[in-house]
Amino acid sequence: MKRIFLIAFLSFSFFLNACNSNGAGNPDNKSTELKQGAVNQMSTQMFIKLVWDYRKDAKTFTYTGDLPVIIDFYADWCRPCRMVAPIMEEFAKEYDGKIRVFKVNTDAEQELAQLFQIRSIPAVMFIPKTGKPQMTVGALPKESFQKLINDVLMVK
Repeated sequence: MKRIFLIAFLSFSFFLNACNSNGAGNPDNKSTELKQGAVNQMSTQMFIKLVWDYRKDAKTFTYTGDLPVIIDFYADWCRPCRMVAPIMEEFAKEYDGKIRVFKVNTDAEQELAQLFQIRSIPAVMFIPKTGKPQMTVGALPKESFQKLINDVLMVK
């Protein structure tokens, strides 16, 4: 697993270096202001700022946020993703101040999708304040996501 992650990261790094050499890879100036009690759209730059700066340390996942996080990897054309979206909205409201919920459009943020080897969507990542992130794939029922919030994120 570490080897696969390292290969993916090196490929991603090569891509970023190629973009930076022609000026196309400059960070966007989009606001990283978060809406409370809502699912926030996440860009690669937001991920680096709020979750993990993999450019500095690609070998060790080090969560830099202050609250546990759920990241819903989706695409607009994906029907199962549209089934998961309202569940994530409910969690954002229900756990406001306890967790943060983000969504990543895999078509728009291909770098993040590639970094985490997203091959099937919806894919939902659960990132606790300490410990290892866990990923689920598929449109799971709300109860399954709820159990992961309790068990992985340790939020009741």
